[in-house]
Amino acid sequence: MSSLQLRPSEKCKYDCVSLGEIMLRLDPGEGRTRTARSFTAWEGGGEYNVSRGLRRCFGFKTAVVTALADNDVGRLIEDFILQGGVATDYINWVSYDGIGRSTRNGLNFTERGFGIRGAKGVPDRGNTAASQMRPGDVNWETLFRKEGVRWLHTGGIFAALSVTAADLVIEAAKAAKAAGTIVSYDLNYRPSLWKDIGGIKKAQEVNREIAQHVDVMIGNEEDFTASLGYKIEGVDESLSNLETDSFKAMISRAVEDYPNFKVVATTLRGVKTATVNDWGAICWADGSFYEATHRPELEILDRVGGGDSFASGLIYGLITKGDAAQAVEYGAAHGALAMTTPGDTSMATVAEVEKLVAGGSARVDR
Repeated sequence: MSSLQLRPSEKCKYDCVSLGEIMLRLDPGEGRTRTARSFTAWEGGGEYNVSRGLRRCFGFKTAVVTALADNDVGRLIEDFILQGGVATDYINWVSYDGIGRSTRNGLNFTERGFGIRGAKGVPDRGNTAASQMRPGDVNWETLFRKEGVRWLHTGGIFAALSVTAADLVIEAAKAAKAAGTIVSYDLNYRPSLWKDIGGIKKAQEVNREIAQHVDVMIGNEEDFTASLGYKIEGVDESLSNLETDSFKAMISRAVEDYPNFKVVATTLRGVKTATVNDWGAICWADGSFYEATHRPELEILDRVGGGDSFASGLIYGLITKGDAAQAVEYGAAHGALAMTTPGDTSMATVAEVEKLVAGGSARVDR
């Protein structure tokens, strides 16, 4: 079971609000960015994807807190957000200067990869409106107390964008905790975001500060080592041999260091090829460990967003079931399904997730 104390749903405007950056993803499909002549456009962002999954798959009321430059690219991103059913009330629209010198919207050129060719992202996010957000930009009092938000989700991608973005994460987490709102945080370590601002050392400094205000900590194998500095015994540098007991030992150390953690969850991904991964997850809550159904040699179309969909499934399970054992199953199943379709965000339904949780097969459904 989980000891999370959730606010009553009948008194909330939103079940979950995500704080983060949203980018326009440009996908060359089966080809390469460097040789593409056309792209499919999607929206995506590590924090946003969670609220989108909670809304579109699980039917929760969700919103996103972010900033966008007010031009046609920003309005295209808004249109994607609206199609996903996520509320846009807390988007801060920033005046566009006509060239992007002072503020702009981020682009993310992302290849899915195939076989021996791994997925590859080329983000273009300098001077984005979201990266310039700072403490004082958001009325947390209204969100958490007046509108009764039950859950705040944010993460390490947004915190890495700038010093002010990291400070805003801390401000938001403190305000949420004071109002009785649960805070979840996905470490989501990205080397490209940290390499020019202090690397792993800076990532650990920032994330260790944020971790002190988190109820539900989420990450994968690399996130906990790079962002919080924990070593996982028996795992090679390529992270190809993932032993559950090693992760349990690491999580045990983390909850000793951060007694504020109520739930800690990690995905377990063994990358055989870009198209075939071993996929699983474990979750710690109230002193006990729970392990999701392991899915060896899971076939993948697009791995981007799989961890975010795990997070939204986990949050759904924790809120609706109050049971960490079920929650980690929902997270792992939703993440697995999300990786069978293109784009950052989930196209799964709650019925499909529940079918997979119950052990259903991929036989034709008609």
